[in-house]
Amino acid sequence: MSGPDRTAITYRYERWRALSSGIMESAGTTFLLTIAVRAYDSGALWKASVAAGSSVGLLFTPVVVSIVTKRGWAPSRAASRLFFLGAVAFAVSAALPLLPLFALASMIAMAAAASAIPLFTHVYQENYPEKQRGRLFSRTVMIRIAAAAAFSEAAGWALSHYLGYFRALLLVFGGAMAFGGWCLARIPSHPIHDDGGAHPFRAMRFVRDDALFRRTLVCWMFMGFANLMMLPLRVEYLANDKYKLGLTIGMVAFLTGVVPNLARLVLSPVWGHLFDRMNFFALRIILNCGFAIGILTFFVSNSFAGLIIGAIIFGISNAGGDVAWSLWVTKFAPPGRVADYMSVHTFFTGVRGVLAPIVAFTLVQHYSIGVLAGLSAALIVAATLLLLPEIKFGKRGRKAAALVEEISD
Repeated sequence: MSGPDRTAITYRYERWRALSSGIMESAGTTFLLTIAVRAYDSGALWKASVAAGSSVGLLFTPVVVSIVTKRGWAPSRAASRLFFLGAVAFAVSAALPLLPLFALASMIAMAAAASAIPLFTHVYQENYPEKQRGRLFSRTVMIRIAAAAAFSEAAGWALSHYLGYFRALLLVFGGAMAFGGWCLARIPSHPIHDDGGAHPFRAMRFVRDDALFRRTLVCWMFMGFANLMMLPLRVEYLANDKYKLGLTIGMVAFLTGVVPNLARLVLSPVWGHLFDRMNFFALRIILNCGFAIGILTFFVSNSFAGLIIGAIIFGISNAGGDVAWSLWVTKFAPPGRVADYMSVHTFFTGVRGVLAPIVAFTLVQHYSIGVLAGLSAALIVAATLLLLPEIKFGKRGRKAAALVEEISD
C-alpha cells in the first residue's frame, strides 16, 4: 500500500473515530466525575480514583508498547483490543450500579483508552507526512471537539431532568469505545521495530541519554501536575453543593464541556498550523501562559462571567495542548523511536495524573480553591521559566538523537 493510500485510509477512519473520542472525552472531563459526585455522593478517594483513570493507563504505556513490540502486533490492531476491553467495562458498570464497581470500571475503561496513546502516535508518524501531520491531526481533533461539545450539552440536559439516566449514559460510553475499536482495527500500521531489549521500561534509557528530552520532561511535569490538579476540581467546584454555586448538571456540563470545547473547535486548526511551522518551545510557553491565566480566571473571579471567560481561555489553551502533547515527540525523536519516546512521556504524564487528583482532593479539604489555583499558576510559571533556555533547540524541530552529543558538550 502506497504512502498516500495509507494517509487517506488513516485520515478517513480517524475522522470517524473522532466522533466516539468526543463522547469519551466528555466522559473523562465531565460525566464520570459528575456521576460520582451527584449519583453516588462519593468521598474524596472514590472521586480521585475516577479522575485518575486515564492517568493509570498512561502509567502502563511503556509496558503496552513493549508487549506490542515483542509480539509483533500492528499498533492499530492492539489499540482496538484495548478499546473493546473498555467497552465491556462500561457495560458491566451500567448493569450493576454499585459505587466500587462504577469506580473500577471507569478506571479500567479510561485506562485502556489512555494506554493506547503511544500506539496512535506511532501510526501518525508512520502514515501522516511530516509537513501535514499537525494539520491532519488538528482536523480530526476538531471533529472530536464538536462531538464532545454536542454530547456534553445533550447528556447534561438529560441528567438534569433525571439523574437515573446515568446508567444509559454508561452504555453510550461503552458503545463509543466499541465503535472506536472498530475504526482502529481498519487503520494500516506496521509492527514497531524491536531492538531486542527485554525490559518493558527499556525506553526509560532515553531520559538518561537525551538531555533535551530529559529537561523537557521536567518542564512538562511542573506544568502538567498543576493543570491536572485543577482539572477535576472544575467539576468539584461547580457540582458540589458546598460551594453554593447552585448550578444544575446541565450548567456544569455547559461550563466544563460545551464552552471550552467550542473555543477549542475554533482555535484547533490555528494551533495545528502553528505546530507545523513554529518553534515548539516558544509555542509551549504561550500555551503555559494561557493555562495559568485560565485557571486563575476560572477559580478566583467569583462570578459567572469569570467562569465563562476562564472556560474559554482554558479551551483555547487546550486546543494547542491537544496538538503539542500528542505530537511533540515526532519533532524530536528518531522515526523508529517515536512510540518509545511517547511511552516515556505518557508514563510521566500518568505519574502526575495519578498523584494530582489525590493531592487536589486532599488539599481542597484544608485550603480554599483560590489558594490551590494560585499554587497551580505558580507551578506553571516555574515550568515556563525552565523552558526559556530551550527555545534555541526548538527552532527547527531537529531530531533528538542528533542533539544528544551536541547538548552534552
